Amino acid sequence: MNGTVIKTTGSFYWIRGEGEKIFKCRLRGNFRLREYKFTNPVVVGDNVEIAKSGKDDWIIQEIEKRKNYIVRRSIKLSKQIHIIASNIDQAVLMATISRPKTYLEFIDRYLVTAEAYHIPSIIIFNKTDIYSDEELAELDSYIELYSDIGYDCIKLSALKDDSFEKVREMMRDKITLFSGYSGVGKSTLLNRLDSSLNIKTSDVSEASKSGKHTTTFAEMHEVKDLGMVIDTPGIKGLGVIDIPKEEISHYFPEMLKLISDCKFHNCTHIEEPNCAIKSALEEGKISISRYSSYLSIFDEEREKYR
Repeated sequence: MNGTVIKTTGSFYWIRGEGEKIFKCRLRGNFRLREYKFTNPVVVGDNVEIAKSGKDDWIIQEIEKRKNYIVRRSIKLSKQIHIIASNIDQAVLMATISRPKTYLEFIDRYLVTAEAYHIPSIIIFNKTDIYSDEELAELDSYIELYSDIGYDCIKLSALKDDSFEKVREMMRDKITLFSGYSGVGKSTLLNRLDSSLNIKTSDVSEASKSGKHTTTFAEMHEVKDLGMVIDTPGIKGLGVIDIPKEEISHYFPEMLKLISDCKFHNCTHIEEPNCAIKSALEEGKISISRYSSYLSIFDEEREKYR
């Protein structure tokens, strides 16, 4: 039988199979023996083949080729990759100006990762109801920055707003990955879109101004009359991996447009003369924050140019 992985907890995998029936499965033993650069061989979103093993047990026999996936560096094993989810149509990053603050470099790293795997991205800025005038001005500057680059941006209050038409329109008939720091309001928004989901939520700590983890494992949910969403655990950090240094600028859309105008075909946009990207930076056509993120990603180890 074929099905889709909707939840994983390390040892067990929940598969939505024929007739929307849910099967709790284990992974066939020899998968563990294969050489994987990934820490998790089966992930939410995978299309798999399952079979019965014994009277009531089910096992995953095969994993179909993935259309795409989005990754982060493994927390415990720095040289290995952890796949967040696979076979997604779009990636939503939920961000907040404060409580907790989402930093621009984190946003940029997320966008670069999605660009590298050809996944369209949307940024939802949440908690507009709690911001000061100064924070609202900062929010508008974020939206102007990313909208000018070409990213769709939505601002809202998941707690106070009654209508989420832009969000609904964006999600309709798609598989959408929701990511962001703990406490930005991912689960709150999903519960507002479909109250039957009843995803656990938690308040932001007043001491640390950061959220507590409420989603322990990635899980796929069906949002009534909209589509499928994958809710993920809060991500604290995001290392950009599997991208050659000389290609990093290709995943900054505003830089990609200018690369052909650089004097050198292998320009790193750091020390070379007649660099179109550095010229655009000086002219204010590329933002300092985006260029800073580029440098940080380029030199991950020493952060020499940051």
